[in-house]
Amino acid sequence: MSVYDHKPMWAGAHYDPAPAGGEVTRLDLYATPERDGPVVASAAPAVRLRSGVYRFDVPAVAPGRYWGTVTFTPNSGAQPVTDRSVRLDLPTGQGLVGSPEAVADALSIPLPLTSTQRSTYEAEIRGAQADVVAYLNRPLVPTATTLRGITPHRTDALDDIDAWPVGLDDFAEVITYRANSDGTYDVDLLVGLNGAQEESVVRYVVAHAAESVRQRSGVGSGTGRRVSSVSAEGQSISYESAPTTGQAGALPTINSLNRLRRLVFQPLSRPPRAPWPYSSSRTRLWH
Repeated sequence: MSVYDHKPMWAGAHYDPAPAGGEVTRLDLYATPERDGPVVASAAPAVRLRSGVYRFDVPAVAPGRYWGTVTFTPNSGAQPVTDRSVRLDLPTGQGLVGSPEAVADALSIPLPLTSTQRSTYEAEIRGAQADVVAYLNRPLVPTATTLRGITPHRTDALDDIDAWPVGLDDFAEVITYRANSDGTYDVDLLVGLNGAQEESVVRYVVAHAAESVRQRSGVGSGTGRRVSSVSAEGQSISYESAPTTGQAGALPTINSLNRLRRLVFQPLSRPPRAPWPYSSSRTRLWH
């Protein structure tokens, strides 16, 4: 089973129907982007995690890309509307910030993928992620944590992490909270960088995973090099050079992730001692 967190779209904007008495009722998945064939899988109802975010538990289906519709009512008196913006690469929750289908898109490889292609692309994604983890000095997958019996600083915005006395020196996000009989709350948090929700991280990992596959001749991407022209007789082939850094279409650089780096602070070193006999080599002053 996979989990999908949906932000409803209505009138061209993200919209939360709950405050107006509406609800998010159903997710239907299709095998084609036209969304006019048989429904592959459905999930209902959605659980409201926080303002504007609703979670569906998606039944297990074959790995691949699916297109979906989400049905919801904008308010208590409105007719149901359909949000057709859903595109899901399943399964989710595998610790990958990008999907094999996203790598295939970057390589112009048609879907669906074979099991060999999927395995190869997943391995390249994990390799690119390892490079990002080493550079950022932090994991890309957050940790789920529950804080029990805590009292919020304020009660007007309990979805906001700043409303809780968590005292964490890291990214943190409120998943859900539950009121206790004594006036305290149990709060479920995601602690750490959620790389799958950071567009710059996803773009870097997918682009570099695709380029790694491209450079491997005969592994899921043809020649492994970009062909610019072929002679009529097929006797000569010209290859185009990759765009340089800063040009349109160039691979994103690791420096684009600088704002997400975990900084390691160390205490300032003590000033150097004067040489003996002008100062003592002892660490303790005797009187």
